[in-house]
Amino acid sequence: MTSKNRISVKAIMKPEFGMIDRNVTIKDALDEMKRLQTAVLVVNKRDEDDEYGLLLVSDIARMVLAKDRAASRVNVYEIMTKPAVCVDPEMDIRYCSRLMSTFDLTRVLVVKDDVLLGTVSPRALVVEGLAAISNNE
Repeated sequence: MTSKNRISVKAIMKPEFGMIDRNVTIKDALDEMKRLQTAVLVVNKRDEDDEYGLLLVSDIARMVLAKDRAASRVNVYEIMTKPAVCVDPEMDIRYCSRLMSTFDLTRVLVVKDDVLLGTVSPRALVVEGLAAISNNE
């Protein structure tokens, strides 16, 4: 891998993301997803010793809708993924892609010095990252 073809996660991450508290209902989370037009929300830490979580629309479909549970009676903490996998902003997108593929992840968080900077999806890795690498070849 040559340095001219190296693209870091920070270059393709999405710096805008929605946050939600672990204690709100899925109904409230869905309202927030609709408002932000997103399929993923970051679940905020309870305190500095806690970890971030993720709430994906696919989790809601699988654990609420498919099981015919009432969205107003299920809390985010019951179905969220926690801890969320976090990567360093300087990580090469190729390694991030391998990590996501190995563990079948649809989102990872970009964190530096315990500060959440953004999120990365497979779409961003391919459309933003791979396209940029291809343009440099």
